[in-house]
Amino acid sequence: QVQLVESGGGLVQAGDSLRLSCAASGRTFSTYVMGWFRQAPGKEREFVATIHWNGGTTYYADSVKGRFTISRDNAKNTVYLQMNSLKPEDTAVYYCAATRSWPGTFQETYAYWGQGTQVTVSS
Repeated sequence: QVQLVESGGGLVQAGDSLRLSCAASGRTFSTYVMGWFRQAPGKEREFVATIHWNGGTTYYADSVKGRFTISRDNAKNTVYLQMNSLKPEDTAVYYCAATRSWPGTFQETYAYWGQGTQVTVSS
């Protein structure tokens, strides 16, 4: 029912900024809680950020708090992840996901996932 396509990944240097986008299909996009997760090579997938469908409530992993900002534009069916002060430890494949559950901090509640976009931060 929902298809998600991430974009905006790439190679950047430590301290730089990058904005990821996730384009979603479906007329009911505005009713979904959205989240960003990431998976580094040889690591398990971990929670990064989530945003309520009303756009007024967000949660962040401690590792990105103060550096990353999640936002959404329901008119464009798009979710964003603004990443500032990037560190090499942020290197991972970043996935956007959609769920109808709140809170959106638990990946097991997400039913829809994008294909992922690679973010590489060099030192």
